Amino acid sequence: MERLQRLRRSLLELFPERHLYVRSGGEMKGYVLTPKTQMIVAGGISAAALWMGVCTAAMLVNMLSASPADREIARTQAKYERWIADRQARLNSAVAQLDAGGAGATGAGVAADIEKRHAALAMLLTDMKGAPGAAQALTPVINKALASNDKNPAHIVETVRVSQEQLLDAADVFAKSRADRLRLAFRLAGLTPAAYLPKGGALGGPLIESKDPRALAAVLDVDEGFADRIQHAAADMSEAKALEDAAHDLPFGKPTPEVDRSSSFGVRVDPFTGHPAFHSGQDFSGARMEAVHATGPGVVSFTGVRNGYGNTVEIDHGGGLKTRYAHLAAISVAVGQHVGVGQRLGGMGSTGRSTGTHLHYEVWLNGRAMNPDRFLKAGDYVQQADD
Repeated sequence: MERLQRLRRSLLELFPERHLYVRSGGEMKGYVLTPKTQMIVAGGISAAALWMGVCTAAMLVNMLSASPADREIARTQAKYERWIADRQARLNSAVAQLDAGGAGATGAGVAADIEKRHAALAMLLTDMKGAPGAAQALTPVINKALASNDKNPAHIVETVRVSQEQLLDAADVFAKSRADRLRLAFRLAGLTPAAYLPKGGALGGPLIESKDPRALAAVLDVDEGFADRIQHAAADMSEAKALEDAAHDLPFGKPTPEVDRSSSFGVRVDPFTGHPAFHSGQDFSGARMEAVHATGPGVVSFTGVRNGYGNTVEIDHGGGLKTRYAHLAAISVAVGQHVGVGQRLGGMGSTGRSTGTHLHYEVWLNGRAMNPDRFLKAGDYVQQADD
């Protein structure tokens, strides 16, 4: 009490009662600023100043710090731009020397065709910038093309043509492999990849707007075969990007760290009755209060006790997908809360119809229980595609 009294006296000394007199139009009005009013105003100003300082510091940190992924993307982009600039400079030099040396219309025509191919290939590489794994797939081909030091103009043109073919082959293989791996991940989870693509299969990008490669060949002013290969690679990359974006919204994550899986999805012997019974989820054993994480972004649709499940959290991921986390010892989220993948939902426990500490995890699609293990394996495939 003495300390509180001393604190009160200190505040009264710091914020004594003040009188403010305002004279206007020949009249004088007086206002009394009580210590309480002064403290509220001072607290508001201090809170606003603190908030502005924290926001400014956060903005500076974000501006000055770049993540490893950002730096890798910047390095990949710079490498592509250097390669394109170098090929363009060599090609321009070769065309100029061929024209000056009287190589005739045939040599200039070949160089012009290669230059048009070069522009089309540059558009494809621009679409592929930043795609996970693109740098590892294309860098060897780019480095091989840059290693050529031939000074003969005709040889330079031929080298550029060959390197364009090799780079297009590498880009096509990479795009198709990435799209195939993501499609496999969706099918592994029991999902239809086409259902997660833009309506009507309309994928974006100027290289795949036309279904007819002849139209694209006319737009790019290249031969139809080259345009067809460009279009296929661009379509695969666009589909892979759409599936990757969709995968980030699906429950493909792990609900717990790497712990033992004690019981699988399907028919098993019920530990209480001793008779065969359908088990609608996947069990993970662990220590009490072991963290339980959301396997995908969504909205918490239920928290509380369900018959047989004990303390339960349910998340609606949209598109008819729902996940359930049961037998929890504690719950850390509330109904209506938006959660992200990996966010803590609570701690592992043994509430409800349980024989020991574990997590019972379920995945539901349109009211039907799915095998959670298939979603976990699909998540591993998506991760491999990103690597």
